Amino acid sequence: MTEELKDIKPLLEIPDYSYYLFVGLVSVVVVMVLLLLFFLGKRLWLNRKVNMKKVYFARLKSVDWADTKQTAYLVTYLGRVLSAELPRAKEIYGQLVRMLEPYKYKKEVPMIDDETLKQYNLLVHVIDESF
Repeated sequence: MTEELKDIKPLLEIPDYSYYLFVGLVSVVVVMVLLLLFFLGKRLWLNRKVNMKKVYFARLKSVDWADTKQTAYLVTYLGRVLSAELPRAKEIYGQLVRMLEPYKYKKEVPMIDDETLKQYNLLVHVIDESF
C-alpha cells in the first residue's frame, strides 16, 4: 500500500478568468457612466447660456415711446433680428419699417401715431407666438 497508485493522475490547474472578466465589466460600466455624465454635463452647460432672442424680445416688448426717434431706431433693429426666421413677422416688420421712416431721419419728430403703434403691437404679438 505504500506504493503509489499509478492510475490516478495529479490535479490539473484550471485557468480561472472570472476575476479578469469582472474587472473588465466593471471598467466598461464605469467608462459608460463617466461618458453619460460628461454628455449630460456638457448639455446642461450649453443650455445655461442666455438666449439672446428672448433678451431682445423683452427689450422690444418694453420700449418707451417717449423718445420717438430713438425708439424707432431700436424697434427697427430689434424687429429685424427677431423677425429674420418668421415669414409672417418679416412681412409685418417690413410694413412697420415704412411706418417708422418719418420718425427716424428728422431733427424734430412728432409723437407716434396710433396706426404705427397698432402695427408695432401686432409685430410683438406675432413674435411672442413664435416663442
